[in-house]
Amino acid sequence: MTILEKLKKIDDYRWELPKDYKLGMLVHGIIYTTADMLELIAKDASIDQVANAAFLPGIVKASLAMPDIHQGYGPPIGAVVATDVNKNGVISPGAVGFDINCGIRLMKTNLTKDEVRDKVKGLVDQLFYTIPTGVGSKGSIKLGPEDERAILIEGAGWAVRKGYGEKEDLEYTEAGGALDGADPDKISRKAYERGRAQQGTVGSGNHFVEVQYVEQIFDEEAARVFGLSEGQVTVMIHSGSRGFGHQVCTDYLVTMGEAVKKYNISLPDRQLACAPINSPEGQDYLAAMRCAANYAWANRQCLMHWTREVFYKYFNRSPKELGMRLLYDVAHNIVKIEEHIVEGKKLLLAVHRKGATRAFPPNHPEVPEAYRKIGQPVIIPGDMGRASYILVGTQRAMDETFGSTCHGAGRVMSRTAAIKSAKGRAINRELEDRGIFVRAAGRETMKEEMPEAYKDVSKVVEVVHNAGIAKIVARLRPLGCIKG
Repeated sequence: MTILEKLKKIDDYRWELPKDYKLGMLVHGIIYTTADMLELIAKDASIDQVANAAFLPGIVKASLAMPDIHQGYGPPIGAVVATDVNKNGVISPGAVGFDINCGIRLMKTNLTKDEVRDKVKGLVDQLFYTIPTGVGSKGSIKLGPEDERAILIEGAGWAVRKGYGEKEDLEYTEAGGALDGADPDKISRKAYERGRAQQGTVGSGNHFVEVQYVEQIFDEEAARVFGLSEGQVTVMIHSGSRGFGHQVCTDYLVTMGEAVKKYNISLPDRQLACAPINSPEGQDYLAAMRCAANYAWANRQCLMHWTREVFYKYFNRSPKELGMRLLYDVAHNIVKIEEHIVEGKKLLLAVHRKGATRAFPPNHPEVPEAYRKIGQPVIIPGDMGRASYILVGTQRAMDETFGSTCHGAGRVMSRTAAIKSAKGRAINRELEDRGIFVRAAGRETMKEEMPEAYKDVSKVVEVVHNAGIAKIVARLRPLGCIKG
């Protein structure tokens, strides 16, 4: 029997991986996808990784996978795992990911597509010259000893305090742009060294700053509340905690490897290394992870500031005229302590969202007051040649997925395979022929990130919409993009 034959169809958008798929699974798995996309998913080890995540002590309800699922380190990318804080639940760096709080920030403008289309090439060039991008890139912000600790505690608030943005930006950032409980003393010297010069920079690979426009509105009420209209120009920023977060993960995977032995935790894959949340090791990682998350929020805040500055100069208009306001900033690759109802009981859970993002419903207290009646904005980017989507969170997501949904399209080709497939092609020229101007720092980035390397984001978003764990509000099309 093949792995696909072992899955049980719940409906057109949900598939169950039975608890008896592997001896030792504590819960079953649920994969949000379609029959067509299952064929792609089965080509790597991600379904097996869904099963492996079900071994984590304290896991509740199910090992969940979003439609962007693909093979990752430990659990698949696109995984949601919640463990019970008060019943020996564990915390696992592999279930968070290396690029901690690699998130998405979306800005609105008063510009229209018609005003920008003929100027977008020059605008993209100016963004590329101004914003540092790519592997090892260094920003203009130089952190001294006091600031490099303050940024880990204050997050985006540090950036605003230093003049990189406005207080209003924090109102529209998940968690206000900073998690409480961050402890700079839990960070290694090497992590500090890697993060010292990378604040205000765009990472490599799928990270970007993209100029877009609203192509279609699907939910008029939600779009009105979010301040979106057809033809409106938006700017999307995708970056995380850079080398700083990567080093935090690397450091604590070593710590967790020892903790697994110390606490006699049995796992099918050492990449799931973990520790009880309430253990010294678990608390240390949580405090360090929060530092990395705060670093990432400050990073996106600074990137937004540089982007605003470029627009102001390039269009020779005042901030008020351009109206460049933050719609929302959402995190993925993060673990947060949240209360959820499971089987009628309110539980305190460590919700790991790896390649997944929050989708909180209407009237939730963590949704900004301006959006509270309709729910939290959900931002799902596509590849540089297709589309991105704005959605809104739902109560069904809260009931089924701990208020979570997918974070992007998800790869279908490894970077090596994409480079091989694109041999002899000029991806930037192909995109330019479609009216999309792209500048990239890395020599192979355009090939690694070509549209065919990813699932069609429209099909991925269709799954979460039809499954009811987020509802489509608007589709955005790219005009130009800078990548690492």
